[in-house]
Amino acid sequence: MLLTIIKAIVYGVVEGITEWLPISSTGHLILLEQLLPLSNSEDFMEMFDVVIQLGAILAVIVLFFHRLNPFSPRKNRQQKQDTWSLWFKVIVAVLPSVVLGLLLDDWMDEHLYNSVVVALMLVLYGVAFLLVERYNQGRKPRITSTGQLTYTTALLVGCFQVLAMVPGTSRSGATILGAILLGMSRTAGAEFSFFLASPTMVGASALKGLKFILSGSSMTGQEWVCLLVACVVAFVVSMVAIRKLMDYVKRHSFAIFGLYRIALGILVLLVWLFVR
Repeated sequence: MLLTIIKAIVYGVVEGITEWLPISSTGHLILLEQLLPLSNSEDFMEMFDVVIQLGAILAVIVLFFHRLNPFSPRKNRQQKQDTWSLWFKVIVAVLPSVVLGLLLDDWMDEHLYNSVVVALMLVLYGVAFLLVERYNQGRKPRITSTGQLTYTTALLVGCFQVLAMVPGTSRSGATILGAILLGMSRTAGAEFSFFLASPTMVGASALKGLKFILSGSSMTGQEWVCLLVACVVAFVVSMVAIRKLMDYVKRHSFAIFGLYRIALGILVLLVWLFVR
């Protein structure tokens, strides 16, 4: 039991860091499952890799609670209206993922959830980050805050988020890349990506949990402990990771993440070739 808890802590740390950085939490979890496997059923692990995100989501809610709370007594009428407007834009942006996620989730799991696809997406989007950052040099962003976001731009960012349905893409990576291409600053793009995460990942976790239950599967006491520990650790680590990323993007480009993704993609491919 102690070994399982230690492994769950490691999984929580990896999730808490990689969920918010544009480097693919899925890629890291797949690699971690090869190097430090949990002794659980395949159905549980499929659900675990998604539901563990709930801990990370809670960090966004805590860190941005005032910003996202339209009922805050510390806000005036205009600020409350602006908060509601932001939520409506988030809802609009989430719609493409909701529709395609419900239609394609099972097909994606069956055909694309494997190390080769993850490795290729890591490398592909790593190169994309390098190219976008080069293209973005010297360009002045049109949108420097989420308050300037239009519904059209929000929807287009949501369309980029759909790309993250392919494992290894990185949800934050796809949305931040899309936001930069659409004229948003790195800071505004990262913030909106975080806001999109809450409904998107809650919905994905609920869908996986429901499928796990409907399949007739059940969790043992050890599996419950494993999931709970991983979620709590992911929450704590996410609190730090989000703050650090927001500080980083104010002064630096995402090029370093592109290089890291390429290196990780090659590593995942090597693990697949020699460990399988």
